[in-house]
Amino acid sequence: MYQPPHFNEDSPATQHALIRAFPLGLLISNGPSGVIANPMPFLVDPEAGEQGVLRCHVARANPQWKELDGKSKVLVVFQGAQHYIHPGWYETKRETGKVVPTWNYAMVQVQGVARVMNDAQWIGRQIRDLTDLMEGGYPKPWAVDDAPAPFIDGQVRGIVGIEIAITAIIGKWKVSQNRSEADRAGVVAGLEERQDDEARAMAGLVNEKLQNAMKAKA
Repeated sequence: MYQPPHFNEDSPATQHALIRAFPLGLLISNGPSGVIANPMPFLVDPEAGEQGVLRCHVARANPQWKELDGKSKVLVVFQGAQHYIHPGWYETKRETGKVVPTWNYAMVQVQGVARVMNDAQWIGRQIRDLTDLMEGGYPKPWAVDDAPAPFIDGQVRGIVGIEIAITAIIGKWKVSQNRSEADRAGVVAGLEERQDDEARAMAGLVNEKLQNAMKAKA
C-alpha cells in the first residue's frame, strides 16, 4: 500500500481498534485458481503468536479455503471511516483557489499466513466469540446457545475456520494531515455540517489528528 509518512498509523492499539469497529475484512489470496477475494467478519487476538492472529470462518462451499496451504501469505483489508472532501472547505480555496477534491479514509491492511481450522471446538469458540463481539451492544443480545443445539451443530458442519498468523500490519489514516491547520479546521466544520454518520466519524478523526498536532507544537 502506498504510504506517505504523514498518513502512517503505527499504533497497534489503534489498528486493532479499527479492526474491532469494522470487522468485515476483505480476505485476498493468490492460489492455483488465481487471485480470490471474499468479505468476511474477523476477530483479532493481539496476544496470540508474535504479532497476533486473525480468526474467521467461511462457508464450506466457498472454494477459497481449499487454496490456503498454511504456507502462502494472504492479505486482509479493513476499511474504516471514509468520506469525500469538498475543496470548498479549505481556507486555501479562499486564499489562492489552488485546491482540488480528495478522499479521506482510515484503513488497516494485514499480511499473514493462513491455515485452515476444521476442529469443531475451534469453530465453536470462533462463532461464540464473534457473536459476543457483535451482539454486545444490543439490549437483548442473541447468544449461540439460544438456538437448538442440533441446529447449531448442523451450521457448524457447514463452515470452515481460518486462522491467520499476522506477519505485518499497516495502518493508514489519510485524514488531512497534509493540509494547513486552517484547512483541517475547515474540513472538520464542513464534515460536521453534513450530519451523517460517516461524515461525523471522519470529522472526529481529522479533529483528533489536528488537536494532537497543535499540542505537539505548543
